[in-house]
Amino acid sequence: MNNALKAACLAIYVLALAGTFALPAAGVTRLLQVVAVALLAAHLLEVLLALRWIRRHPGPLFDSIGLTLLFGFLHWLPLARRK
Repeated sequence: MNNALKAACLAIYVLALAGTFALPAAGVTRLLQVVAVALLAAHLLEVLLALRWIRRHPGPLFDSIGLTLLFGFLHWLPLARRK
């Protein structure tokens, strides 16, 4: 389930980015871009609020912040549940 939700997040970002260079239906492209920006804004807020758990990632902090910006709670929530 977690991987499917991560794939959906990535699909939204890729389609929104592709919409800026291609010419799909204008209404769909605009909607995807608005959704992608809203996701990134929400995930930025999550970085600020969940930094305590984001630091638990075994790799570099920069990587964990990047993953949180992409996936939000799908990345940091498993880290928060880990003891």
